[in-house]
Amino acid sequence: MARNSGKATQQTQQTQRVTTPAKRAGGATPTLRTVVLIATRKGAWLLHGDGKRKTWRVDGPHFLGHIINHLVLDPRDGRTLLAAAKTGHLGPTIFRSTNLGRSWKEAKRPPAFAKATQDSQGRAVDHTFWLTPCHGNEPKTWYAGTSPQGLFRSDDGGNTWDPFSYINDDPQYRSWMGSVQDGTPDGPKLHSIIVDPRDPVHLYFAMSGGGVHESTDGGRSFKPLVSGMEVVAGFDAANIAFHDPHCVRLCPSNPDRLYQQNHCGIYRLDRPSTVWTRIGKRMPKRVGDVGFPMVTHPRDAESRRLVFRHHQRRSVDESRRRQSLGLHRAQSAGNLCGRSCRGALKAFNGGGLVLLAGLSHESINPHAAALLYQRLRSRRQR
Repeated sequence: MARNSGKATQQTQQTQRVTTPAKRAGGATPTLRTVVLIATRKGAWLLHGDGKRKTWRVDGPHFLGHIINHLVLDPRDGRTLLAAAKTGHLGPTIFRSTNLGRSWKEAKRPPAFAKATQDSQGRAVDHTFWLTPCHGNEPKTWYAGTSPQGLFRSDDGGNTWDPFSYINDDPQYRSWMGSVQDGTPDGPKLHSIIVDPRDPVHLYFAMSGGGVHESTDGGRSFKPLVSGMEVVAGFDAANIAFHDPHCVRLCPSNPDRLYQQNHCGIYRLDRPSTVWTRIGKRMPKRVGDVGFPMVTHPRDAESRRLVFRHHQRRSVDESRRRQSLGLHRAQSAGNLCGRSCRGALKAFNGGGLVLLAGLSHESINPHAAALLYQRLRSRRQR
């Protein structure tokens, strides 16, 4: 996942922009309002905007001082929020609001691995990293991905969570997950949990490290989906543990198309094929195609792909690295790539930026996207 410096403090983790109808008296046609959800290492905020996005109201902080890894609005009702938190007192937990953040309740039973037995070594959830609402015909069902890698499910709206499927304790999957020391500075993660909008039993998830995996039977079985993927030079691509997806997205307008931002490039997969195609090599050479977050156009699967990504450039002195923020758009299913909004992001470059899953598209206006960033303070001795 995000390989920021171990000395750096990752400030902003996730943002989601959603558009919900505002109630009007007398049953009149509701106006649209925009809500930007911001999750950080120091709490969460909601930015409420009017329909024209000219007036904004800041709601927060929520959970001040606590790490919020993911904040998600349930699109099935437009008012339920789930927050994946790591608190100093309660530890890793889930908070739930049914009134768009006016009040919160902690999950009665947050995600937790099964207790160790005499024949197995136990694991403890360090934090929940990813939350995904399930299919529309399962209105109270959610999935969660944790660090270290674990897959969980709730069927009561996020109040109680149980291990889902068999992967958490399966010897083969455990070997692909590696140890808690492997992967990202703050622990390996299970993320990018995707539910096929046409079929609730068709699932995807990704692990950093551990590759992308698919189930077509509601989680009774999973299989790796890594053909065509590259790994870091010197490692064996046949070993699933060496595959490091950063972000996987399903095209809303074409659920048979997936995009992946990997530690080794940007890829596209068109089902029923099981072989990923690397499309990121068309990115400018000075930029490369190794980044973190990615979004897809909500209605156009072919020509109006928006990709926001963080890239890292190295100076001649390999011991010094420059990180910068790039906003790039891919057209024609990723076959044409170019930089967008160069001027708007120019001021951000050169300061050392880290970006995780911190962006989202807007379903009403897909050209508007929310992007959060952080500036890392240099700890070099002056």
